[in-house]
Amino acid sequence: MSDATARGVSFRRARVVSEPASAYIRYEHACTYQNVAAGELVRWLPRRKASDLALPGNDFWLFDERLIMWNHFTGEGASAGPEMDEREDVAKFCAAAFDAVWERATPHEEYGI
Repeated sequence: MSDATARGVSFRRARVVSEPASAYIRYEHACTYQNVAAGELVRWLPRRKASDLALPGNDFWLFDERLIMWNHFTGEGASAGPEMDEREDVAKFCAAAFDAVWERATPHEEYGI
């Protein structure tokens, strides 16, 4: 990630989280300094502040506003494998959803758990 951000590539991550935070989310928050140090911008949004947002049903990565990688999980939280999706309308939906979350979310440096 450091090499990519040095080339001018932008990485933004938004995490919608339940509060109070679970042990795993507290761990994830504590480790996020590594993402930030590598050049990633990270924000956090409490789930209660996302109730009126239209959000995809699965975690995802959006690449170049056109390629989605859905992250599917089992009921125990383990990966059930990714799925690639190039549907233009779905990519636009994901981009709009992410932007709505990003606007409301708190930068990592200001979000306390």
